Amino acid sequence: MKKITCAALFLCLFSALAQAAVKTEEVTYKDNGTELKGYLAYDDAIQGKRPGILVVHEWWGHNDYARKRARMLAELGYTALAIDMYGDGKTANHPDDAGKFAKAVGSDLPLAKARFLAALNLLMTHETVDKDKTAAIGYCFGGGIVLQMARQGVDLDGVVSFHGSVATTTPASKGDVKASVLVYNGADDPFVKPEQIAAFKKEMDEAGVAYDFVNIPGAKHSFTNPAADDFAKQFGMPLAYDKSADDLSWQGMQDFFKKIFKQD
Repeated sequence: MKKITCAALFLCLFSALAQAAVKTEEVTYKDNGTELKGYLAYDDAIQGKRPGILVVHEWWGHNDYARKRARMLAELGYTALAIDMYGDGKTANHPDDAGKFAKAVGSDLPLAKARFLAALNLLMTHETVDKDKTAAIGYCFGGGIVLQMARQGVDLDGVVSFHGSVATTTPASKGDVKASVLVYNGADDPFVKPEQIAAFKKEMDEAGVAYDFVNIPGAKHSFTNPAADDFAKQFGMPLAYDKSADDLSWQGMQDFFKKIFKQD
């Protein structure tokens, strides 16, 4: 009898762990006739609604890295949507193509905002999401996008930029920014100039934004992506993965979310 009881307890525990697995869904949504392909991740073992987080991809497009981050957010108890800013889920395999894709969207703010809002609206309608608690994170190109959305007054609780562009031709106006802002930048990132950082801080201060800018010593561009070293070698780009910077920024993001969502 004792053996049967132990076996039964083991099966119950195994079943509970299996049920707690992160669920993922391929989702399709549209903006002005353009089909966009997203990737939703959440833990269905969590009861009730929870904050929703958008994940904006690097200039390579909606790839496995963005999806990985969505799953990691789901493991933390959020519902995450890795979004598609380029359309049809297209990705680039060469910096020339990535640059063209990023410029086409990044230089067209109304287009970028429309595609971002299409994803946000989809996320907010999901059954697991508390529509009053939303945020966005972005990497490289995506980091610049989430900062632009904050400047545009998109109704988010917060945005986090990882090695993203901080420069803008449409600076924030005082009182317009609703989101708290957190930026993680590599101090050795040649794509983000000291004068751009100074201008960003001045912009945030003058606009009255609650923000924090963390310049990580020794970190280069794309410091959160383990594939950065391969890209650097293949294309001769000044990129490098930095595990300590990756861990530091991911933990900082978690602390930031707990603060803005008022979680224990």
